[in-house]
Amino acid sequence: QVQLVESGGGLVQAGGSLRLSCAASGLTFSSYVMGWFRQAPGKEREFVAAMRWSGGSTYHADSVKGRFTISRDNAKNTMYLQMNSLKPEDTAVYYCAAKRTSVFPPTRYDYWGQGTQVTVSS
Repeated sequence: QVQLVESGGGLVQAGGSLRLSCAASGLTFSSYVMGWFRQAPGKEREFVAAMRWSGGSTYHADSVKGRFTISRDNAKNTMYLQMNSLKPEDTAVYYCAAKRTSVFPPTRYDYWGQGTQVTVSS
């Protein structure tokens, strides 16, 4: 059974930093692509970043490029999203996701976490 559990969200002032974590279990990691998405109130879910677990290739949305970094810790089976220079428009619920695929980045994901709230005050 695949499980994804996010943590690390919270309230931060504009210009600050947060690191989100996604603890994954039940996956054969070498076959998976992992991703981060976010959804702000009244808006559609938005792609943030993706990473191929095997090899570590990464892809970031233009809106976060240079500010956010996706990474992983193989020993802990955990994916991270380091968020720097946060802006009020980054306020959203952040979700991690996984898909077993060779396509990178994939257009759809099969497994989702429950989400963690990030609020950036101005």
